[in-house]
Amino acid sequence: MTNARIALVLRALDGGGMQRCMLELGESLSASGCEVSLLVGDAEGPMRDRLPAAIELVPLAARSPLAARAAALRLLGRDALPLVGTSNPRMLRHLAALALELRRRRPQAVLAMGTQSNLAVLWARDLAGVDTRIVLCECTTLSVAASRSRRRFRRAYPILVGRHYGAADAVVAVSQAVAEDLAATAELPRSAITVIPNWVTTEIAAAADPAPDHPWFAVGAPLVLGVGRLHWQKDFATLIRAFALLRQRRPARLVILGEGPEHGYLEQLAVASGVAADVHLAGFVANPFVWMARASVLAVTSLSEGFGNVIVEALACGLPVVGTDCPGGPREILDGGRFGALVPVGNAAALAAAIEQAIADPPDAALLRRRAADFTLAAASGRYLDLLLGNGRHAA
Repeated sequence: MTNARIALVLRALDGGGMQRCMLELGESLSASGCEVSLLVGDAEGPMRDRLPAAIELVPLAARSPLAARAAALRLLGRDALPLVGTSNPRMLRHLAALALELRRRRPQAVLAMGTQSNLAVLWARDLAGVDTRIVLCECTTLSVAASRSRRRFRRAYPILVGRHYGAADAVVAVSQAVAEDLAATAELPRSAITVIPNWVTTEIAAAADPAPDHPWFAVGAPLVLGVGRLHWQKDFATLIRAFALLRQRRPARLVILGEGPEHGYLEQLAVASGVAADVHLAGFVANPFVWMARASVLAVTSLSEGFGNVIVEALACGLPVVGTDCPGGPREILDGGRFGALVPVGNAAALAAAIEQAIADPPDAALLRRRAADFTLAAASGRYLDLLLGNGRHAA
């Protein structure tokens, strides 16, 4: 047991796997005796209602965009130039408040997740003039996030990360692929990056809850499930196109859980593909596990995926998984295809064939659950605590 003061830093409490992991990790650190606070830029997202009682929520005040740009230029000089255009990283506006909280609270260690929060906490420590230990967690393949983004500041991430991550006391990647990509893209020593995979959520027991009130559970057609933010990176467009091919060969239904900027586009695509009657975009769902426990197959169509929490969660429910062989964690979780089919990114025909095969001949559910058991919060929490307290920095 320890009574260390630990601060966690997130950009927002929107409903993603990174946020869920941070909250569960914070609760585990609190159970170990730590005093845990969560410093967050946007505290009004759907994950706010799931904040554990043991974690103190500290919303960070925001400065005006103009004041934030001026402060960034003073602090970073030329490094700030990509950050001060018409599109700015949101954490830039919270930088002064983050520095103030570090100075006021004097935590022994800070854990940040996500590139934007990682950079912000390093800069805030400099502004605060404190010697707080900092651990950063990179959750995505940096090269893909930078190259595909339309936003100038994200395209500058590799340079900023390469210049500033070295000031951290430890850097974590959520998969081997993320670690290798981070080292290559930002020119960081691979030996300085520790791999700590994410874990099966502690909420997986909710799979036993009653089925959602939806008529499709009363019919016999197989249910294909997609889960994630409706964002280009998840490439649900390919899933809808693949589903249209599948429907030409057999009855099936498609449900996608999640919300995001592509909602309208995906609805229109389902109509254009002739499958709108069999596609349901359910929006954000607090308990996706009741769907996982009753679906026929989970399809993960990401263009890149730092880890792939939803894959482990599906395996824990005994649900067959078909995933794209994208940069990131899916290949590692599925062990090269042993625990679920891997198909080329963006290939609707291959995806449709793999989904059909998983429906016709599903793998043994017990085998899938055993694979999910390889990813535990207890193991990850202990490794994070070691890094936060300076007890170890073991690259993997």
